[in-house]
Amino acid sequence: MTQFTDLGLAAPLLQALADEGYLTPTPIQAQAIPHLLTGRDLLGIAQTGTGKTAAFALPILHRLMADRHALVRKSVRALVLSPTRELASQIAESFRAYGRHLPVRVALAFGGVPLGAQIRALAGGVDVLVATPGRLIDHLDTGAVRLDQVEMIVLDEADHMLDMGFIHAVRRIVRALPHKRQSLFFSATMPKEIGALAADFLRDPVRVEVAPVATTAERVEQRMIFAEQAQKPALLVGLVKEVNPRLMLVFTRTKHGADRVVRQLEQAGIEAAAIHGNKSQSQRERALAAFRAGKTRILVATDIAARGIDVDGVSHVINFDLPNIPESYVHRIGRTARAGADGIAIGFCSSEEKPYLKDIEKLIGQKVEAMGAPVELPAVRPASAQAPSQRPQGHVKGGYGAGHSAAGQHRRSGPPAGRPQAARPGRRPQGGQRSAASR
Repeated sequence: MTQFTDLGLAAPLLQALADEGYLTPTPIQAQAIPHLLTGRDLLGIAQTGTGKTAAFALPILHRLMADRHALVRKSVRALVLSPTRELASQIAESFRAYGRHLPVRVALAFGGVPLGAQIRALAGGVDVLVATPGRLIDHLDTGAVRLDQVEMIVLDEADHMLDMGFIHAVRRIVRALPHKRQSLFFSATMPKEIGALAADFLRDPVRVEVAPVATTAERVEQRMIFAEQAQKPALLVGLVKEVNPRLMLVFTRTKHGADRVVRQLEQAGIEAAAIHGNKSQSQRERALAAFRAGKTRILVATDIAARGIDVDGVSHVINFDLPNIPESYVHRIGRTARAGADGIAIGFCSSEEKPYLKDIEKLIGQKVEAMGAPVELPAVRPASAQAPSQRPQGHVKGGYGAGHSAAGQHRRSGPPAGRPQAARPGRRPQGGQRSAASR
């Protein structure tokens, strides 16, 4: 079995990995790192939780250390573009952890916070800048940063960049980069627009693909419950009480929907928190920290805010609203069953959402098995008594089908190989080793 010591990484990096208890690279790390150490461009296709961050952070740090030189004011040597502030923060944390034994300067730039501290951090030049596209454009426009010294660029979660409308900003940033550079491009899915961007962005890249495009985690048990929109709150409350989740991530389609679900859970005596774009950065960080620590066991999120949530031991992912973009389903359920652990993903599908389910099943290449509700759901008024905007809604009964009890009887998942942190006692993978899967 390949070990990190076999990949040619510098001794300070191996020491940092040993400090974290990471011995064995994930498949994308084992395949990508040797190519990146030679300076090749790379196209990486992998679903979430496969170790993408370590796959690019380790060789970038190795190359920065091998060619040390004085930093130019406001310059950047390695640039990482991330679609969300949570993911950007996580990536910067990983660089600092892996580079703890190196004299490396890491800066972070994202929106929602004042510019001043970021401008001061960039003033003397940095080795690594992790940024969201919009905030980086702000710094370019004010002259706070220059990109003509960039030696390595990483575009992470490229498909989500497309979903969020960042592609034009990304193209503008790329135009500001030097022609001679090493470029790394990572995406979980490869729609046509992303393929075209990759073709423009990369030069003779090596392609690393650790799972077929749009496949879902093999260890995720996927189920679907059919219930109308008005029945979903009662369904979620009943499900939470039935499964008693270790950590549950609930997805809604809108920010207001996330807040509404939190209120409905709290009215039932169930503590929950929401994370979405209308929350301040400090609110988002507090909610995520409480969820990561297990103080809040249920986190309700929108797709935009959830990218970058890489938390140990998420046992259940609930699609309260099915996504209207099928690729988002892949990203959502990838928040559980990370790094060899098991997990359960359950979707709530209303009659209006059945076309979304059809698109999801077409993308993942399989049918999602239906299951009964854990509680008897409230009946809804017949169509004649509803407002014109409402659709007829059925009465759902029943429990779990044979073999599909949600009462926590699935195998307990071990620790994902997520962001670098100290191992939790008694939660090591088989063999006592950990991998450095840092998204």
